Amino acid sequence: MNPQSDAPRHVVATAADADTVLRRLARDGWTARPGFALPDPAWDVAAAHIVLHGRIGDDDTDAARLAVLAAARGAGVVAVCDTESAAGRALIDDLARIGPVHRGVDGADPVASLIPEQRALLDRLAAGDTIAAAAAAEFLSLRTANRRIAEARALFGVRTTREAVLAYLRQRQPD
Repeated sequence: MNPQSDAPRHVVATAADADTVLRRLARDGWTARPGFALPDPAWDVAAAHIVLHGRIGDDDTDAARLAVLAAARGAGVVAVCDTESAAGRALIDDLARIGPVHRGVDGADPVASLIPEQRALLDRLAAGDTIAAAAAAEFLSLRTANRRIAEARALFGVRTTREAVLAYLRQRQPD
């Protein structure tokens, strides 16, 4: 998994939504910086846990370009823009090529949306079980377990089960 897939990418409609997302990210150890220009000359800035934020207007192609470049370099991005405009849709499409994009503040906590079966399966997979072994231990058919895991992958915005397990482990609350 590349480091860029770990960085948060949010496109929100208002500055208040951006503040909510930025507060959540700050609690998770991200450092917020206004604007989308990266001062660090190193290409991969994922280890710095920087999240860049700002407003992107409908005709502000420079800010959109900088936001996508920052995301490609591993920085988090929180962009305030009209998601229904052509520029907003283009920004979301470009960011989605790098990794999952959350629209609004709702996408910040996918773990809360997991059903108990999905949590149990992800816990067992994290412990090293295969999907078949996890399904048997949870008294589920293999088909149901595969469906639950596929739903979890979609919820986390990842393609592989391994990425879903890693995202779950990073985002779940300690017991």
